[in-house]
Amino acid sequence: MAKRWVQNVKTVSTFPPKDTFNRPAKEVARIMADPKVSPKGLGSAIRMVQYFINRAGKGLSEKQRNELEKAKRLLQRQNAEAKDAQPQPRTRKSSTHRATSSRSRPQRNRIRKSWQ
Repeated sequence: MAKRWVQNVKTVSTFPPKDTFNRPAKEVARIMADPKVSPKGLGSAIRMVQYFINRAGKGLSEKQRNELEKAKRLLQRQNAEAKDAQPQPRTRKSSTHRATSSRSRPQRNRIRKSWQ
């Protein structure tokens, strides 16, 4: 049987406390959301949980897999709520709006002609 991609991954990222992934979903989500464990934010926490699920593969019991999937969904919900709470950046006016501004090309030509 061929090796899986996840077996070859070497990482220097942060490591969650020992036995984190053997706990109930709410605890896993709480631990993984901690900035000390996931300093890059909730997206990083979600990826770490998914990585653990992939790494464990078929050796993961159905009960534990379900708990980790539930923890991942909790983190995803937290992440979505955090994004919704952030103020939306102001967007620039479209380029079509600039073309119809008061300083369009015909006016500039008129100004030049008045100087001649």
